Amino acid sequence: MFPCSECGLCCQNIAGIEELKSFDLGNGVCKHYNTVTKKCNIYDTRPEICNIEKMFERKYKQFFSKKEFFIENAKVCNLLQEKYQLDKSFRVIIGDM
Repeated sequence: MFPCSECGLCCQNIAGIEELKSFDLGNGVCKHYNTVTKKCNIYDTRPEICNIEKMFERKYKQFFSKKEFFIENAKVCNLLQEKYQLDKSFRVIIGDM
């Protein structure tokens, strides 16, 4: 399972993602992102693009191992966290799988 640190930055940066166009409030924030709880209000029924496990199985397993795919996703998470100067305790670390 992908070790998401639940910082919520991916849900606050959906601008330009075609599959999430109808979810964008117009400021890049997903309309289903709860700013109080920092959680997704539709987590169990979220779009596949928001589910790293499903995206790996459906689209990327022919190109990457699961660990490689997780590492690439972790890089994006960590870059967003750096951009928004989020505390380093939220960094995603991919260990042994």
